[in-house]
Amino acid sequence: MAHIPKTLRRRVMSTAKYRCGYCLTSQLLSGAQMHIEHIIAQSQGGTSDEANLWLSCAWCNSYKGAQVTGADPATGAIIALFNPRTQSWHDHFAWSDDGLYIVGTSATGRATVEALRLNNEFIVPARRQWKLAGWHPPLDEETKH
Repeated sequence: MAHIPKTLRRRVMSTAKYRCGYCLTSQLLSGAQMHIEHIIAQSQGGTSDEANLWLSCAWCNSYKGAQVTGADPATGAIIALFNPRTQSWHDHFAWSDDGLYIVGTSATGRATVEALRLNNEFIVPARRQWKLAGWHPPLDEETKH
């Protein structure tokens, strides 16, 4: 794994607004340090240049691994996963009416929800508590970059 200089880490974290690019969990709520994630894994030829780095929570990063594609559950087609650096979250995802689940609204979104298990059995109960505290779901202006 390549060393990522502190200045670059800080810049990526600031640009990502200290939130996971996939599930939008805030560093303040996560209970664990966010990861600097390679959008295209180094094992797949990705670099440690800023254009290939984003912030990811431990859950999303662990489920994503080296994946760059996933199956759209609606069609079975293999689709490129969401790129939080170049794509808008709201173009591919929405919150369920109760604010607890991330819903894929495009093939990319659906494939990413499945591949990264964005509604896994650990994060949904946390979201429920965050919602009760008034911390979730994130406000729209917090999710744009």
